[in-house]
Amino acid sequence: MEIPDEVTSGGSTVYRHEARSREFEVAIGDEQSIRRIDAHIEKYIGEVNSVWHELVSDLVHIDVHWVRPTEERPFHTLVTSGMSDRAMSPPEGAEELAYTELMVCLPSDWKLDENSLEESKNYWPIQWLKYLARFPHEYETWLFDGHTVPNGDPAEPLDPSNDFIGWLLTFPSTVPQEFIELKLSDDKSIYFLAIVPLFQNEMDYKLHKGTAKLLERFDQAGYNEVIDVGRKDVTKRRFWRF
Repeated sequence: MEIPDEVTSGGSTVYRHEARSREFEVAIGDEQSIRRIDAHIEKYIGEVNSVWHELVSDLVHIDVHWVRPTEERPFHTLVTSGMSDRAMSPPEGAEELAYTELMVCLPSDWKLDENSLEESKNYWPIQWLKYLARFPHEYETWLFDGHTVPNGDPAEPLDPSNDFIGWLLTFPSTVPQEFIELKLSDDKSIYFLAIVPLFQNEMDYKLHKGTAKLLERFDQAGYNEVIDVGRKDVTKRRFWRF
């Protein structure tokens, strides 16, 4: 359940979320939906080399479709399926935006073999991808373009290996525009959103200045949704080059 708490100067509504009291609810993936999403990925992004199937699922069955780096897209692309098996809980007037899937992009040298994924420094983006895909169903809320999710209150690092403390959800910039919406029927469209990790200053900047201003800073710094654990905080003053 979500509880409105405040509206920031940047126009963002801050919610405090409480998990609903319930028992574990086993979920089985919708095979037709999985196939449609897989075909959509292959049409607009590239060949799906592997699908990481969830063994035991609560509320929704989250699989992760993996597209390896190519010359055209020199980075890994990981896309969920299953988040959209249930409608989220959007506000009145946004009911047509109730279905989303998430994606995360990782550098080409990111280690994704089975042994490497035993280490949290390699697995954390995937762990968070799956967590965020289940989040709106667990908390009966809604995730869409421009939303941010901190890691707790006060926010803590997403992983001991970095200083990111939360996520921005945004329409991806590294895909064709046609990829962003998959229309399944007259009543259901799935929207694909990228997740981008943020530093604390960036999270604060978004809350007080708005998402558009933060994304301008990303553009000016030459960053997109491909995770760069060595990148600079885009809210910091950049040094002049002579």
